[in-house]
Amino acid sequence: MNHLLQNQLMTELIRPQDIAAIVQKKGMKACLEGVASYILTDYLRWDEFDKSRRVAKYVEDGVMELMPIADKKHYAFKYVNCHPHNPVKGLSTVIAFGALVDVVTGMPMAISELTLTTAFRTAATSALVAKYLARKNSRTMALIGNGSQAEFQALAFHYLLGIEEIHLYDKDPKASEKLAGNLAHTGMTFVMASDVASAVKGMDIITTVTAEYAKAHIITPDMIEPGMHINAVGGDSPGKTELHPEILSMGPVFVEFEEQTRIEGELQNVAADFPVVHLWEVFGQTKPGRSDHKQVTLFDSVGFALEDYSAMLFMRDAAKELGFMQSISLVPELADPKDLFSYLGVGPVIPVLMDKVKDAAVTG
Repeated sequence: MNHLLQNQLMTELIRPQDIAAIVQKKGMKACLEGVASYILTDYLRWDEFDKSRRVAKYVEDGVMELMPIADKKHYAFKYVNCHPHNPVKGLSTVIAFGALVDVVTGMPMAISELTLTTAFRTAATSALVAKYLARKNSRTMALIGNGSQAEFQALAFHYLLGIEEIHLYDKDPKASEKLAGNLAHTGMTFVMASDVASAVKGMDIITTVTAEYAKAHIITPDMIEPGMHINAVGGDSPGKTELHPEILSMGPVFVEFEEQTRIEGELQNVAADFPVVHLWEVFGQTKPGRSDHKQVTLFDSVGFALEDYSAMLFMRDAAKELGFMQSISLVPELADPKDLFSYLGVGPVIPVLMDKVKDAAVTG
């Protein structure tokens, strides 16, 4: 088998330790900026993608999802779960992995961890959207829910928007202390809030990223001030929301993939014909983002497969650039591509079968 074909049969592998090495080499700021740039580039070619909403399997206290997307070159998918009670078992709430496939041949080009990469893509998307929707002079943010995604959100808004002060609230105070400790080196100011109302008061941006499965009213209309931008991240499954429904009528609502957001996002609490603006239209400047300084804007974020595709490509390109890429064999190397069985090396088949036929003829 020639060397070129052998290379085509190999699949690139991106492990969690590779993501850590990329971040340590390139820096957190560069990685968040890079992921955001890849996401923006792909949103600007929205019509080139074959899009569908994710397929979900709901179980007690959790969900498992498959998120596919394709363009003319690549087919990609992500498997991701959300099991909020996993930490008591020593496991992460969110675990993800995915693949990148060559559309022309169907060959698996890359398999990647996506637990860390999902955290990057969610935070990068949030900050990218806020660039278009938040007030240009925004410097403060409330971060409600300080679990595994929170540090990434804080850093994305710090590096991409210049957020300098963050008010933290979590029903578990230790979660907020964990975040502040992890990001003490950044120079950001963290204020521990005793409740949600005091956390959001006077903030330019509110980010909610909670994990509880309920139609919760974590943010209520009386907490919203003119000019605020709301980044609602945690409501990403049927029956799971974070905002009082009346907040959605306080300003324009922006969505990733409407067909999915209607089922999983804050939109599930309003009428089916509630008006929304699509991100790809805002990024492409065919629809406006924020119209004035006092307008309230809301990003109903549920996460979309295009963003995972973009983030996976960024991490794959970074791993190649830095020499962290390794390959594994997922596809058998066949001397004859029409003869799969011979790969097992269990010996000739036809002579054995013919002997049995002859024996059967004699005894019959």
